[in-house]
Amino acid sequence: MVNFGNKTLELLKVIYKDEALQSAESILSSLYEKWREYNHVKETKISEKDVMLIVYGDGIQGGTEKPLRTLKKFLDNNCCEEITNVHLLPICPSTSDDGFSVADYRRVDENLGDWADIEDLSKNYGIMLDAVVNHTSKSHHWFNASVEGMEAYKNYYIESDPNLDYSMITRPRTLPLLTKFVTSEGEKYYWTTFSEDQVDLNFANPKVLAEMIEVLLFYASKGAKFIRLDAIGFAYKKLGTSCMHLEETHAIVKLMRLFVEAFFPGTYIITETNVPHADNISYFGNGDEAHLVYQFPLPPLVLFSLQCGDTRKLTKWAQSLEDTPLKEGNTYFNFLASHDGVGVRPLEGILSEEEKEILFEGVVKNGGRISYKTNPDGSSSPYELNISYMNGVTNPSKGNQEKFERFMAAQGIMLSLQGLPGIYYHSLLGSENWYEGVEDSGINRRINREKLNYEKIVEELKDPSSLRYMVFTQYKALLKIRGAHSAFSPYAGQNVLNLSPSLFAVERYNSETKEKIIAIINVTDKEVELLKPIEGIELLSSNQREFISKLKPYQIAWILV
Repeated sequence: MVNFGNKTLELLKVIYKDEALQSAESILSSLYEKWREYNHVKETKISEKDVMLIVYGDGIQGGTEKPLRTLKKFLDNNCCEEITNVHLLPICPSTSDDGFSVADYRRVDENLGDWADIEDLSKNYGIMLDAVVNHTSKSHHWFNASVEGMEAYKNYYIESDPNLDYSMITRPRTLPLLTKFVTSEGEKYYWTTFSEDQVDLNFANPKVLAEMIEVLLFYASKGAKFIRLDAIGFAYKKLGTSCMHLEETHAIVKLMRLFVEAFFPGTYIITETNVPHADNISYFGNGDEAHLVYQFPLPPLVLFSLQCGDTRKLTKWAQSLEDTPLKEGNTYFNFLASHDGVGVRPLEGILSEEEKEILFEGVVKNGGRISYKTNPDGSSSPYELNISYMNGVTNPSKGNQEKFERFMAAQGIMLSLQGLPGIYYHSLLGSENWYEGVEDSGINRRINREKLNYEKIVEELKDPSSLRYMVFTQYKALLKIRGAHSAFSPYAGQNVLNLSPSLFAVERYNSETKEKIIAIINVTDKEVELLKPIEGIELLSSNQREFISKLKPYQIAWILV
């Protein structure tokens, strides 16, 4: 406890001063005493066998059955050997933003199921839950109590004067930063970074910090193996700054990890910061913040590579990762698609403005949408690209075979890189743009958030000619082979190679087992000959040692050397 207490105090001093510091120390000391009986050790190390499926709790529905049970049935019956972990997108009662406007952190939305369903899922799969830490719904009882003047909830949210200068603040959307609410003391303005329904919590109040740390502990107690800190970069606000990635925010993440590891060792913290690479990896801290960070430049760069048939930008960026070696216990969360769109900000300093325009035009041509954010000067600029990843890489008018080959080439790149692979359920199931969702809601992000019918999906997965069958079958085959080779461990090393602009190539090696695999993916519709043949076993097509000298269009080659 002495060492824990010293670390806690050291971090609290970054956030609080004087009376607030004393209060924070007292509050967190009480929190420690409340949870000290817990010491639930979980499986500690992820491996090459680990894969994360990203899915809404009601992403797959069937009849009157609660969706969480339907999801478990689908996983158990169709891919329980390949999918080891499940990121359940927000499961709590919510009033907007498809779950990210939380009205109660401690309950499961009854339309999805209950905590027993979550715990049941956690018996067979490592569960990742979202901790939406930046804000709550305006319907949350904390906010209602705060605006009604209840002393216990005073300063839980950020009140601010609309006449102050907010020009330096980073804005993720084009909506107003401040929203007016009627309180017991009259009209007041509150920070609403993401929407008028999502009111920002005030981490300058130690009670709020303690509340959110306890939410994380509660989730871990309910079976969460991974906890995702949603939009954590925005957490601490200070006028006169960008209000992004402040030292106080980093101290908050460190405190969250400190408490979670004290009572639930083996639980992973993952930060969601859709920002340029240098800012993103800052959340590794000194090995004392996030265990994993999202690899946000990967989705747009892979998309650009497939659009152009040229991997040079992707290769150069991937090689730059070697400039910042990972500390022990840290790795990346690799993904191509998620419930959000494909972020554009991570491309800063990687693609030129002209290259970004090529990417944007390709997305629009393939039926996608572009969402914008407000800049400090009042102008707008693209924030994310909204499109199914299938149609991001291939126009919807093309045939299934071309869609399949190009899409799987993209997935092959993601699966080959160092880190834990995250697969959005619509990618696993080969979904295309859902235009109806956008038209009905007016929300661009709905283009890849379609809720799927269990019976219909199961039938489609029986049809060898369907795109869903083709993608699902190949994806499972890739995951099975990947999981059998230690060179693909999330902690195994990597060396990105320059073989050809038409190819993406990376050497993966496990220093413990000495296994080495060279992964090569052709992103073009032409056969590509290697300048120098590689001797080895191509795991996806042969069990014999041979010289691999060329790759077919869109071929993935995993060569055990």
